[in-house]
Amino acid sequence: MSAQSTATREITAAVVREKGSFELGPVSLRPPRPDEVLVRVVATGLCHTDLVVRDQVYPVPLPVVLGHEGAGVVEEVGSAVTKVEPGDHVALSFLNCGQCRPCFDGSPAACAHFNDLNFAGQRQDGSHALSLPDQDTVLHDRFFGQSSFATFAIAHEDNTVKVRQDAPLELLGPLGCGVQTGAGTVWRGLGVGAGASFAVTGAGAVGLSAVMAARVAGATTIIAVDVVPARLELARELGATHVINGKETDTVAEIRRVTGGGVDYALDTTGVPALIEQCVEGLRQKGSAAILGASKPDAMIRLPANTFMQSCKSLMGIVEGDSVPDVLVPQILDLYMQGRFPFDRLVRFYDFDQIEQAAADTESGAVVKPIVRIG
Repeated sequence: MSAQSTATREITAAVVREKGSFELGPVSLRPPRPDEVLVRVVATGLCHTDLVVRDQVYPVPLPVVLGHEGAGVVEEVGSAVTKVEPGDHVALSFLNCGQCRPCFDGSPAACAHFNDLNFAGQRQDGSHALSLPDQDTVLHDRFFGQSSFATFAIAHEDNTVKVRQDAPLELLGPLGCGVQTGAGTVWRGLGVGAGASFAVTGAGAVGLSAVMAARVAGATTIIAVDVVPARLELARELGATHVINGKETDTVAEIRRVTGGGVDYALDTTGVPALIEQCVEGLRQKGSAAILGASKPDAMIRLPANTFMQSCKSLMGIVEGDSVPDVLVPQILDLYMQGRFPFDRLVRFYDFDQIEQAAADTESGAVVKPIVRIG
């Protein structure tokens, strides 16, 4: 283990100074605390959550450094860190407290302090790892415990996941959020098993990861719903047995036709209330649906109470696929290395100075999962 440094490091980060844009520039990074890890960031996935925060749909104090699908190499560890050491390859994920009931129950993504730890823009004690050169303006950070749109990031030991060194490191950041969210929801949240029927609304990175996970789980009917033909075709290639263009077809009627009454499991990744309601309607008797998309803050779901009760259906909220990243990320990676979970099919790479283009392509639907190469 290397000696812990005390010097501040000058790095480059993509700073959101004002609503709606990233600006690359120099920032200062303080050394890791005893329970923290300094990571040289190789690449970071760009997620829809980064964009809704950048655009202040979900306000985080500005200026801020976002990025929460980082992957890189451990540069330095704090004196109390035992999980990783310098030179290890890591993927970064969400941060949880480890002390609340959901954490103790094995569901860290349901942590009672999730928002405080991942969206507050600071450590729990109010401090920051990053600062601007002028020192007069607070630079908010700690986004998902990492703020990895930067050449280096400070993560906590708990949200640092060691990964195998023979895997392509620049590809692995999305495992810490988007990919594990889709896969974890299928495997852990819903418990899709062999012979099951499953439908997912939204064939983006999360939805297509769910398609691949359902295929690995042995589901025999896998239905992908979207309005973009290219994404529906990709869903077929990744394991969907049926695809539905929601703009052209009555989705619920088609699901019932394909399955003979409704699916065992359904997932909405869009956060659109009407589509969530559609997912529930497309379930068979006693079926289960999950929602994980970011809805507008004032969005409401409306379901017919008696019909919902009498059909004995279930609807659950899911965060990060109910995943335990230290378990799930290596599992997905092993499947990828065996050719059984080809999430690389979702990816397009961008240079760091192309982050605005990556964001624009995400919003237009031109790319499923952008990854920004940083180091």
